[in-house]
Amino acid sequence: MIGLDRRQLLTGAAAAGAAAALTPIAAPAARAAVPPAGAQAPGFYRYKVGSYECTSINDGAFVRPVDNFVSNISKDEAQAASDAAYMPQGKVVVPFNPQLINTGSKLVLIDCGNGIASFEPTKGAVGRTLQNLAAAGVDPKSIDVVLISHLHPDHTNGIRALDGSMAFPNAELMVPAKEWEFWMSDENAAKAQSSEMMKNYFANVRKIYTGIESKVTKYDWGKEVAPGITAIATPGHTPGHTSFAVASGNSKILVQSDVTNVPEFFLRNPDWHVVYDTDPDMAQATRHKFYDMAAAEKATVVGFHFTFPSIGHVEKDGTKYRLVPAAWSPVI
Repeated sequence: MIGLDRRQLLTGAAAAGAAAALTPIAAPAARAAVPPAGAQAPGFYRYKVGSYECTSINDGAFVRPVDNFVSNISKDEAQAASDAAYMPQGKVVVPFNPQLINTGSKLVLIDCGNGIASFEPTKGAVGRTLQNLAAAGVDPKSIDVVLISHLHPDHTNGIRALDGSMAFPNAELMVPAKEWEFWMSDENAAKAQSSEMMKNYFANVRKIYTGIESKVTKYDWGKEVAPGITAIATPGHTPGHTSFAVASGNSKILVQSDVTNVPEFFLRNPDWHVVYDTDPDMAQATRHKFYDMAAAEKATVVGFHFTFPSIGHVEKDGTKYRLVPAAWSPVI
């Protein structure tokens, strides 16, 4: 048996380096310099649900300080979770991944990202949905339905183009009825003035939807909102927060929206409260209920804030859960 420890490994590496320094090296053949690309490849990934062709569209990822990201634990505990996931020191990485569902009769975009207006301030880190749809060969004019899970900016601001026009001009905009009722209430907006975050959320909803209220269709939980797509009540993150079951033939996926934010934190620790939850206790209860169901059914789960391409399975792990990412498939 051959044994190897860290000291031997480092000693071997040093010896190899010394030997290389003593070995004459032939001059390489001349060739033109190749500049670095300096940009990522387009982010889209296609998969099938029965006869439906689905596409995970990457809107980018945001890196924010880990401080106060979780409201009911210490900074040290949050930092330990960040370290365990090999995130940048003191940071948490939050991806954004809308889903495009081609039912054959309808082209449905579930959530639409941060919006292209976010592109410049973040140096292209987020707001990439339109360019990645284009890379996937999808014309925004061809989208029939934009199905919104809840009215937080990263899920809904993408309905507007940079000039304020409609990014998906021919699409029906669909919003949960309970969500619309909450965010469009003047009484609720007045109560929110003591919280800077909530005040900004209310202001953002008014900014994005002012002038297009008549174009918005409000939908109810438990109903089929597009062919094969059923709205599932998952409140807590916001009052009208909605997930979706997408079913075709004998296949089904659960699009969990924000039942959990990044799984490295909130699947591993389902009783942690992300700072963005409107009702943290309800969100916690919803998280357990949803993931107990998903684990029991061995369901395929798609998470808006899962690492791209955002598809996997959730397993029970004692009182916690763990995400098993789906294997990347080179064919659809």
